[in-house]
Amino acid sequence: MRTLALTLHVVRGADSRIDHYSVIARDVTEHKQMQAELQRQATHDELTGLPNRTLFLRRVAEALDRSRTLRRGVTVMFIDFDGLKNVNDTIGHRFGDQLIVSVGKRLVNATRPSDVVARLSGDEFAVLAEGVSDESLALEIAERLRASITGQHVIHGVEVTSGASVGIAIATNALLAEQSPTDAALTLLVNADTAMYRAKQRGKGRCEIYSEAMRTQARDRLTLGSQLERALAKSELAVVYQPIVSIHTGRVVAVEALLRWQHPERGMLTPPAFLDVAEETGAIGPIGDWVIASAARTLRELIEEGTLERSVTMHVNVSPRQLSDAGFVERTTNSAAAAGIDLRQLVLEFTEATALAGNPAITRSLNALARLDVRLSIDDFGTGYSSLAHLRNFRAAQLKLDGTFIR
Repeated sequence: MRTLALTLHVVRGADSRIDHYSVIARDVTEHKQMQAELQRQATHDELTGLPNRTLFLRRVAEALDRSRTLRRGVTVMFIDFDGLKNVNDTIGHRFGDQLIVSVGKRLVNATRPSDVVARLSGDEFAVLAEGVSDESLALEIAERLRASITGQHVIHGVEVTSGASVGIAIATNALLAEQSPTDAALTLLVNADTAMYRAKQRGKGRCEIYSEAMRTQARDRLTLGSQLERALAKSELAVVYQPIVSIHTGRVVAVEALLRWQHPERGMLTPPAFLDVAEETGAIGPIGDWVIASAARTLRELIEEGTLERSVTMHVNVSPRQLSDAGFVERTTNSAAAAGIDLRQLVLEFTEATALAGNPAITRSLNALARLDVRLSIDDFGTGYSSLAHLRNFRAAQLKLDGTFIR
């Protein structure tokens, strides 16, 4: 079917009376199709064909506007699926794109025809469930969505595993009274994102409903992250050292470097209080490099002054983000050289969960470190699902058993 644009012209005679009419018809089919395509591109995700963030927020605002008169609940769910980066890094972005498409299709199949499924960006999706205001029902729907994309996806003949975390935000009467539908839509999406983040914090593969306490926690973490980025420059960070003693000889055989933060308001903080924030903000990179450099210098000084024997090694904890950094191995090597210690005197500790993550960048770093004779130690061994056979992938020099096995 073609689309025509008609232009009517009145043609008058010498006496100014209408003599006849002329009609000009133009085929504007392609122009209309181009306009429609531009509109679609502005409101839909190119890869999946699903609504994008702009259209999703518009649909949420429309639902909130209807809810004021129809008294119908409005629930927004924020979904983050795991595995995309690993797929992109290991088998390529073509497979990653198809994984995104697969996840989108599964979400659509797991929702009602009236629900809106959108792709926000990367590995993030959102669902609008209109008519849902009950928490138990919202959790039931969220769990169904999570289960639908968890497990195996066959991408071009390759099996890819994915999991998901889901955050839920339910519109309240107070929200509708305080904000316009447009503002309330954005607030709901932000709240659902906050709840999703909380779900990931608690171990991934979970569904969480937003609460005001989460907003306070998120704000506190944001403040802590900002303070942490300045802590190194303000000399608020310190390294303390814990001796590791042989039970056979009673002699110090190693020293472990432990990071501490003298927070100006909260006092002395240990890593569990701020390490997650450091990972998220990227502050763990420069802080981790500083810890390794400080520990290497301290080891040399203690050996030179005769406090420690030359055979003593220095243990330093490293995080997944540090090991994922392509420049980490080189910077570690440079720190050891600058301090004047042998790389064999350095022991880098990482958790069993890090070893099991299957991140190719981490594996490359660990193998490179092992080839340089840096000793590798797996911490908290036994808390995951690895076997001793699995350890052959990492050339680990030692294991540190989780405390539950020896108490």
